[in-house]
Amino acid sequence: MLQNHVVMNKGLLAAAIITISFSARAQIKRTNPKVQPNVICIYADDLGYGDVSSYSATGVHTPNIDKLAASGIRFTNGHCTSATCTPSRYALMTGKYPWRKKGTGILPGDAALIIPTDKTTLPKLFKQSGYHTAIVGKWHLGLGETVAKNWNGEIKPGPKEVGFDYSFIFPATADRVPTVFLENHQVIALDTKDPIEVNYEHKIGDDPTGKDHPELLKLQSSPGQGHNQTIVNGIGRIGYMSGGKQARWADEELSPTFLAKAEDFIRENQHHPFFLYYALTEPHVPRMPATRFKGKSGLGLRGDAILQLDWAVGEIMNQLKSLGIEKNTLVVFSSDNGPVLDDGYQDDAVEKFKGHAPAGILRGGKYSVLEGGTRIPFIISWPGVIKPQVSPAMVSQVDLLASFAALINHPIPAGDATDSENVLNALLGETQKGRSQLIEQGLNNLAIVKDGWKYITPNNGETYMPLVGIETGNLSEAQLYNLNEDPAEKNNLAAKYPEKVKELATLLDAARQNK
Repeated sequence: MLQNHVVMNKGLLAAAIITISFSARAQIKRTNPKVQPNVICIYADDLGYGDVSSYSATGVHTPNIDKLAASGIRFTNGHCTSATCTPSRYALMTGKYPWRKKGTGILPGDAALIIPTDKTTLPKLFKQSGYHTAIVGKWHLGLGETVAKNWNGEIKPGPKEVGFDYSFIFPATADRVPTVFLENHQVIALDTKDPIEVNYEHKIGDDPTGKDHPELLKLQSSPGQGHNQTIVNGIGRIGYMSGGKQARWADEELSPTFLAKAEDFIRENQHHPFFLYYALTEPHVPRMPATRFKGKSGLGLRGDAILQLDWAVGEIMNQLKSLGIEKNTLVVFSSDNGPVLDDGYQDDAVEKFKGHAPAGILRGGKYSVLEGGTRIPFIISWPGVIKPQVSPAMVSQVDLLASFAALINHPIPAGDATDSENVLNALLGETQKGRSQLIEQGLNNLAIVKDGWKYITPNNGETYMPLVGIETGNLSEAQLYNLNEDPAEKNNLAAKYPEKVKELATLLDAARQNK
């Protein structure tokens, strides 16, 4: 190999040295346990492939996310595992496909914890390697051992028991009760004289509901979607809640509060390796951003919420730079599933987003087994280590656990994170080849992608969800798409390539059996 280098001119030799140096730096950071990068996972909620301007979005401008993408890798084939939030978050935490475990669908706000406390999780991986770990933001993975729980005392097990040293969360998602903050095991600002009760079966207490008192709503509920139960902050929620009047948050304060808590954790741990899971709430419903963002996008409250999200990302990146830890911090930015416009509230998302395609060129969106359900913005930045680029590698959030285990040299015990693949080289931009096979989960269907071919199993469920205006991807016949040539899934090739259908169906059946 050295003989080949002799004939290189000085320019080519210099380029080769730079390339070798880059690879060496990356290798050193992966193998030297004393050089452990901080890791921040910024997780958006319902943000689509077409909602970020660096992914060719129209109508929405996201300069801070774009800047993050320009500093690292923007993956064009990055995926969450599932087209809804709880399953994707389960996969991120455990390294396992959620469809393998019963009870990992969209959870009510009073659900019990679904993350195992005796297995390797993403935060536990870092914690066991000496990192300080934290989650700030949306949780939606259940709390406690049972549905029935005392919201007025210690609520556990929860984030701490699955590996987070510190947690500042709301229990489920913003459209579900209880609408309170939890710091570690306890509700913030709890008044023992006004105890909290939560029920998803029947009404409790005398709080007005959106169904009975629509005149009290500042954001009307969409018909038939269930967001018309206990009213909090002028917005009807899913589920019933009584008590806790002092502890209830206002939607407008969510993003600034979570940002402040995330910044506090970063500041306090700037001299020690840390892992932060920063789970944003935008642009999930109800969309009620801080006043400074309302009306700013010209695209309704959903557009305003995306601007708020972008601002929060910029604030985190500015803080890393001001603390001088930007070059020792790896940042992942992604979303839990594809986009949806009308998802429970009449907030002009449909009317004012005409001309904007939240999923870009992709079909489907949230709830859908089509690409719009799971192909989402996926960006990784690590200044000085990752070379700025656009990558077509197929990567999934389920792979972060195994990949980060390789990064920080922490082996995963046999039997844990069994669906997580080590794609670290792709995540660091050293190769543009990721995993070759991926199983995608819609609301009630599965698909498998292998080497660019996608097979969707026959399903007799509805093909279109009229309440949310999204194609599900369900058909009574098999579907086969060549995503390399047809990422928009316009041409069903199942009849033309029956052997490919058979091959992929067999692979999917085998994966289902291998639990």
